[in-house]
Amino acid sequence: MQTTSFKVTGSRQLSGSIIPKGAKNEALQVICAPLLTTEKVAISNIPDILDVQRQIELVRGLGVTVERINHDTYSFQADKVDLGFFEDKEFRRKARSIRGSVMTMGALLGRFGKAVLPQPGGDKIGRRRMDTHFLGLQKLGADFRYDADIRTYFIEASALKGAYILMDEISVTGTANVIFAAVLATGTTTIYNAAGEPYIQQLCKLLNKMGAKISNIGSNMLIIEGVSSLGGATHSCLPDMIEVGSFIGLAAMTESSLTIKNTGVNELGNILPVFRRMGVELQVAGDDIHVPEQPEYEVQSFIDGSILTVYDAPWPGFTPDLMSILLVMATQAKGSVLIHQKMFESRLFFVDKLIDMGAQIILCDPHRATVIGLNRRFKLQGIQMTSPDIRAGVALLIAALSAKGTSLIHNIHQIDRGYERIDERLNALGAEIERV
Repeated sequence: MQTTSFKVTGSRQLSGSIIPKGAKNEALQVICAPLLTTEKVAISNIPDILDVQRQIELVRGLGVTVERINHDTYSFQADKVDLGFFEDKEFRRKARSIRGSVMTMGALLGRFGKAVLPQPGGDKIGRRRMDTHFLGLQKLGADFRYDADIRTYFIEASALKGAYILMDEISVTGTANVIFAAVLATGTTTIYNAAGEPYIQQLCKLLNKMGAKISNIGSNMLIIEGVSSLGGATHSCLPDMIEVGSFIGLAAMTESSLTIKNTGVNELGNILPVFRRMGVELQVAGDDIHVPEQPEYEVQSFIDGSILTVYDAPWPGFTPDLMSILLVMATQAKGSVLIHQKMFESRLFFVDKLIDMGAQIILCDPHRATVIGLNRRFKLQGIQMTSPDIRAGVALLIAALSAKGTSLIHNIHQIDRGYERIDERLNALGAEIERV
């Protein structure tokens, strides 16, 4: 029977070193890149987590030959893609189970001129519209229709032609889909207001190794000169910046001394400055980050003395995936902070569990929460709770590890979707987490 809960014994100080796994959000993108070529593409530092396993199974179902070379390295060869899999109920089930399935659309359209996509799944964190994807692909010459009865998108093009595309929002997966479709299109494509995340940069670098011609990588205006075909390549995923931020929050909450190794520190953008504004001491040595034991961490105010407001924003702004971690960490800080989750309207709904644990939080509206830091004067209390999504699940796990007593966290498959063997890795540092 599948385990579904963590039993967490709180008030344990942790110590030691931990290495973040490969980036989930990058892996979901680059696993689709081999669909653009008949040649072999090898990708390493792939995290062994549920969402990535589902993405691999999805491309395998499409006829891609997948070989697992070692624990974190796979080769993919899409020389025998079977578009008939679109009609298979198994394809629809797999595609609906994961948000990352959206990236198959641009790659299949780019190479084969057609794609089918059931309404994708993923975290229930608010509306995640598909308009940006289809508006971009339409500019390249594709037509699409949506069948509401079976909740499925159908898209095809007799020929894709380069175009100037102004993205209507800064969408990471939307940008990835347009890139996939544009690299084999005829002519030049300009994508303005493109997402600039390191994971998009990594995707562009991989495609260039495969023979694509993408320039201005890292900016919000990508220039893509279409080529006739792509070849094989090797690629390694970056460390997961969300794991890095999660471990920083964990160290601060539990008064632990932790070293996070091989963090890809130059790719962390605004993450470290925001944690420092929250009062966390961070010592960077090369590619490692050491978080020393801190009896207290004090939230800084703005220069004019007003309360600190932290909000999420597209790269290089603070990532929305770490807002849950920051909110939990704020409950034991010295001082108050306004957490403003701009990009998703359902990501703060887990705060009722923290309030039950004794946190002082005012949920102002679906997007904003004011956290009054307890400065460790009152410990959180262990309770039973349910993980609503990946990031909130890990935030609740961090809260439970710092709390007095024992907590039971249900629905932990949500955590397993994004964090590889998190219980084993934290137990090695001195945590007490049991699967029950």
